[in-house]
Amino acid sequence: MKPTSISELTAEFGVILFTENFEACVQFYEHTLGLQVIERTPDLVSFRFGGSYLMVERGGHGSPTQKPRRQNPSVLRFNTDDMDKAIELLNAKGLDVQPQSFDWGTIAAFTDPDGNLCELKSPALVGA
Repeated sequence: MKPTSISELTAEFGVILFTENFEACVQFYEHTLGLQVIERTPDLVSFRFGGSYLMVERGGHGSPTQKPRRQNPSVLRFNTDDMDKAIELLNAKGLDVQPQSFDWGTIAAFTDPDGNLCELKSPALVGA
């Protein structure tokens, strides 16, 4: 049968994150967030990212604070069913993570060492 979409021809999906503070970002994703390393070279490290991968690579632009959307219009999202425990874990690792609730769910934002926005997300409570 002839494929009708690129997803039918793709075994795995991934995101490449170019970083200025490469070593700090690798440490952050590996040790602070606990992502599993699946490949490591001097210039890139790939992590298991749910059913896909996150590749951290040299050559980006860092910021000491969260990058504005015009610099980085994406978010690395980590869905969780236990927002309280996830926040407690990240706070214990030195991140200032505070939840914000919306009708569609709860998020808790934090940044990596390059100023890239990351978020925890939990679904909305049904009937709440």
